[in-house]
Amino acid sequence: MNAPTPTRVHYHKQNRELELGYANGENFHLPVELLRVYSPSAEVRGHGGDTAVLQVGKKDVGLQNITQAGNYALKLHFDDGHDSGLFSWNYLYDLATHQEAYWNNYLQRLKEAGASREPASIQFKQL
Repeated sequence: MNAPTPTRVHYHKQNRELELGYANGENFHLPVELLRVYSPSAEVRGHGGDTAVLQVGKKDVGLQNITQAGNYALKLHFDDGHDSGLFSWNYLYDLATHQEAYWNNYLQRLKEAGASREPASIQFKQL
């Protein structure tokens, strides 16, 4: 896939959303939590096969910084210290255009693992 390059990238801090605007008029708002749990880094995706690591407790994650990596990607610096993934234009566009499916998959994996989106300090388990 050869995705378009965004003409506008804006972080909405209060809503914790990354806005991507395109020359063709498309506009997407990606929750930072979604970006964090689908980071293209080896820390999240693993090193091949079924080694991906489910990210939990990321509901309140935000961005500290955004830097451009050449003419092909963004490096997102999350406020939980994670900053090792490069989000290519193709990957960002895929996340944006299939956002609902990715989100539902994430919620299903959390449910299957008995895990939560809530940060560890406020997770409660029913006894």
